[in-house]
Amino acid sequence: MEPNLRPGEDLQYYLERQASQMAEKAAALEAAIAGSAATVTSRDGAVTVSLAPNGALRDLRLGNRACALGEARLTATILDTVRQAQSQTARAVTSSVQSIVGDGEAVEMMKSFLPPDPAVGPGDVDLNQFAAPPEPQEGPPPSRPPVAPPPSAGRAPRRRPAQDDNGDDEMRPW
Repeated sequence: MEPNLRPGEDLQYYLERQASQMAEKAAALEAAIAGSAATVTSRDGAVTVSLAPNGALRDLRLGNRACALGEARLTATILDTVRQAQSQTARAVTSSVQSIVGDGEAVEMMKSFLPPDPAVGPGDVDLNQFAAPPEPQEGPPPSRPPVAPPPSAGRAPRRRPAQDDNGDDEMRPW
């Protein structure tokens, strides 16, 4: 492959120009990726998640409503919000790389690792499955029939064996 030299340009200047262009692209890529961090708030406002561009959790904030959700529903809300933030972050990083280096094998590989589109929702959590049980109705609790003891099978109760006359209880402390 012949270098693309400009008229009157020698190889040294060509390599310096290439290095300068690569440094500019690297700086632009670094800035674009740094700006790809995501902060997502759940639909009900109970959970806010902030992720770094690499997907690492930077911050998790629970709103006033979070305590009212209950353990299972709060867990599902946190996981769903983190998944949304991860998807948003991954898509922003991929878009940044694509805008700077263009389409190519590297971008196609990155796209192959993207999570499913959140609008499609195969990984969405149905928060209704964690609905609180119905409130108890007013009034006395329903009466339950008395539970009878199990019938005896005709066996005599087990009895403790008698002590030996020689007083050797140390070998059998119980």
